[in-house]
Amino acid sequence: MPQIAVNTPIGPLALFEADGAIVAVDWGWLPENEDSPLLSRARTQLEEYFEGSRKSFDLPLAPHGTEFQRKVWAALSEIPFGATLTYGQLAEKLGTAPRALGGACGRNPIPVIIPCHRVLAANGGLGGYSGIDGIETKQFLLKHEGVSL
Repeated sequence: MPQIAVNTPIGPLALFEADGAIVAVDWGWLPENEDSPLLSRARTQLEEYFEGSRKSFDLPLAPHGTEFQRKVWAALSEIPFGATLTYGQLAEKLGTAPRALGGACGRNPIPVIIPCHRVLAANGGLGGYSGIDGIETKQFLLKHEGVSL
């Protein structure tokens, strides 16, 4: 499986490809890298995102999960750069419960590219985040996108 690690402002991210699609982004560094044209493109897009010149990703994604989780992740991908929704708003849009939606967000296998950080608690709080530094990482990503916290 081709895989590379990319240094980012939120720490190293490991990107994994299978069958011509990005299947996972994980927190941490890889001891060995096996680059591919798709992973090089993903690295470039992540660098552009963190430099501020990219507001959306144009990559084939194939996250592994249940049908419900994939539906949630597809909806997350539709939240524009710099915008947020509450768990309740997104749950209403999908016809599900906020708690179930939160569980799917927490299992997002392609964070940053699938922007689960753009979902907030109904009370104006940040909610949770499964990134390496948790809420601090979510705050960084939202501030990077110009969201007032």
